[in-house]
Amino acid sequence: MFDLDALQDAVCRHGRVARVMVAAHDGSSPREVGAAMLVWEGGQSGTIGGGALEFEAVARARGMLGAGGARLDREALGPKLGQCCGGAVTVLTEVYEAASLPVAEAGVIARAVDGRAMPLAVKRMLARARGEGVMPVPALVQGWMVEPVARPARRVWVWGAGHVGRALVAVLAPLPGVAVTWVDVAEGRFPQAVPAGVVCRIAADPAALVAEAPAGAEHYILTFSHALDLELCHRLLMRGFAACGLIGSATKRARFRSRLVALGHGAAEIARIDCPIGDPALGKHPQAIAVGVAMAFLRREKTENASRQENAG
Repeated sequence: MFDLDALQDAVCRHGRVARVMVAAHDGSSPREVGAAMLVWEGGQSGTIGGGALEFEAVARARGMLGAGGARLDREALGPKLGQCCGGAVTVLTEVYEAASLPVAEAGVIARAVDGRAMPLAVKRMLARARGEGVMPVPALVQGWMVEPVARPARRVWVWGAGHVGRALVAVLAPLPGVAVTWVDVAEGRFPQAVPAGVVCRIAADPAALVAEAPAGAEHYILTFSHALDLELCHRLLMRGFAACGLIGSATKRARFRSRLVALGHGAAEIARIDCPIGDPALGKHPQAIAVGVAMAFLRREKTENASRQENAG
């Protein structure tokens, strides 16, 4: 999917930016069609799979920043680059600046790679997106690259910018389709460098922001205050959520359970709050907790997708 927000942000920060993506592949490939990265003078973000393929693609993209334009390159991974994937990858490189940012039509970005007129197949894709809301998969179609615009599929609210909060945001923010809102009481509690795309919210009373969180958001409560943690749990149970995790221990879980019952919440509702978060086998280091939380986060998505596919079948 085309992450238009990330491209706009990169152009705003760095000026001219090259977007490098896997447009097609034959045989095995380090990444799927649609996988993309951004390259600018002195930096880059994202990945198309690493190794020699990415190294050459980044060098080529930097060489294009001065003149701009777009090009397709077909790379034989084994014979040319010495990679073991064994397939061939078509890489599309496009240079953007503020005046040339793409415009989406019906949630789809379609553009000619070689200057030819829009083919009927692409017109049909756009018509389905416009009339039926059916988004196409990323594909190179008769000289046109077609991609749906990325929309966050999962909205995550992280409450607290301490050590664990920082570690968790650093792990979750780069994941595709994830939009992170990060809440704390003061600007100074956030790190100087916040991951791209993360929205920081500052509130003297963070619990008041619960009313602004989507009912389908996923929450991680990691604040410096047990009283604030409890109030957040209380308000989120009233608000509704897709998932909720609370940092703590078995003792904290038991105490919060009894207090939330006293506040009028049922046992089944309270049991939806996962506490403690993380994988105890990985330890209590902030990064270890973050890794454990991220593993559960990714597994939950796969489980939900499998369930949807089963129900659809």
